[in-house]
Amino acid sequence: MEKKSIALITAPGIAERLGADLVEELPEMLDYYITDDYEWDVHYYEDILTGGTNDSAEVIEAVCDKKENEEWDFAIALTDLPLFKDKRPVVAEALKDKSSALISLPGFGFTTMKKRVRESILQLMNEMYYGTSDEGRQASAAHMESQDKQKFDALRNKDSRKLIGSRLLERISPLVRETPQEEDQGVDVRYTVKSKPGGYLRIISGMVFANEPWKMFPAFGKIIVIAFTTGSYALVFSTLWQLSTNFNIPRAIILTLFSILALTIWIIMAHQLWEKKGEENKAFLRRMYNVTTFFTLLMSVIMYYIILFGMFSIWTILLMPMTQIETYTSTSVDFGIYFYTAWIGASISTIIGALGSSFEDEEAVLDSTYGYRQRQRHEKLKEEREQEKEEEKEEAKEYEE
Repeated sequence: MEKKSIALITAPGIAERLGADLVEELPEMLDYYITDDYEWDVHYYEDILTGGTNDSAEVIEAVCDKKENEEWDFAIALTDLPLFKDKRPVVAEALKDKSSALISLPGFGFTTMKKRVRESILQLMNEMYYGTSDEGRQASAAHMESQDKQKFDALRNKDSRKLIGSRLLERISPLVRETPQEEDQGVDVRYTVKSKPGGYLRIISGMVFANEPWKMFPAFGKIIVIAFTTGSYALVFSTLWQLSTNFNIPRAIILTLFSILALTIWIIMAHQLWEKKGEENKAFLRRMYNVTTFFTLLMSVIMYYIILFGMFSIWTILLMPMTQIETYTSTSVDFGIYFYTAWIGASISTIIGALGSSFEDEEAVLDSTYGYRQRQRHEKLKEEREQEKEEEKEEAKEYEE
C-alpha cells in the first residue's frame, strides 16, 4: 500500500508535547476521516520558527519550505503563539496546493487542547485532501456519510465545514470558516473567531494555558515556607484569634484580594516580567503579552494561596484546642473559627512573609512568560542561522580549494 507522510512541525513546549501524544493515534483516524487508500505515516518535528514569530505568513512559508526540503506529503505547524489577520484572531489556515497548514493553539482558549488539536488536524487534512471548494466539501461529506457513525465517538467533529466539534466555548465564541481570495497569501481556508471581544478572550486565556501556570508553582516552595513559618508563629498567640472574631467577611475578602494582587505585582516587578516600549514586540502584542503574564502569575498565586490556607487549617485543627481559643477570645466559638482564622492568617502571612522573598527556581518563572520565551527563541534562531552561514562558508572554501 502506498504511504503518505504527514509531519507535525511543533514549537518547543506544549505544542511539542501535543505532537508527540498524537503521533500514535492519528493514522487510524486518518483512515476514517480522510481515506484508507493509503498507509498514513505521521511524525512530529520540533522547529523554533513555529514559535519564533507572530506572522502567520512567515510561519506557513517556513512550513512549506520544510515540507519541500524533507519531501513530506503534508505538513501542519502547531504554534503556541497568537496569530492575527486584521487584528482578528486566526485559529487555523491551510494551503491546498502546497499541502501545508498551521494551527495557533491559543485560539482554542483555556481548555484541554488535545482533542481540539486532534480534530483540527483531521479537518485541515480533510480540507487539503478533498479541497476547500463547495465540490470538495461535498465529496468530504459523502465520504463521512459512508463511514460507521459509531466509530471514534471521541471525535465530536464529523462536519466537513467545521474545524472542531460543538462544545460550550464554541457556542459562546464560535469559529468562522473563510475561503480567502487567491491574492491573500495563497491561503485556501482560514478559521477565525467570529467576534473580536470573544476572540481576544479566547486568545488571552489560551496564552495563559500555553504558559502552563501550574508548572511555575514549584518555584513557590521558598515563599510557602516563609509564609507558613510566619503565620504558624502568629497563630500560637491570641492576636489572630481575637482579630478573626472582630473581622467581618467583606473586610476578609478585601484583605485576600489585596494579598493575592500584591504578591502577583511584586513578582512581576521583582523579575522584570513586564514588556516595555521599545522592545521587539508591537504595541498590540506587547499589551497581550503583559495581560497574559499578569493572569498567568495570578493563577499561580491563587494556587499558592489555596495550599497555604489548607496548611493553616490543618495546623490549627491539630494543634489548637477549642478551650484555648475560647480563652484567647473570651467568648464561645464553633468549629468554623479554625477555617476563618486560617483564612485571615493566609492573607496576612502572604503579605508579611512572602513579599520580598526570592524564588528557588527563577528560570521556571521567566519561562512561563511569552516575552522571555520569545527572546530565548529569537536568540537561538539567530545562533542557528549564524551557524548555518558559517557552515556554508566552510563548504564554499573547501570547494574552492
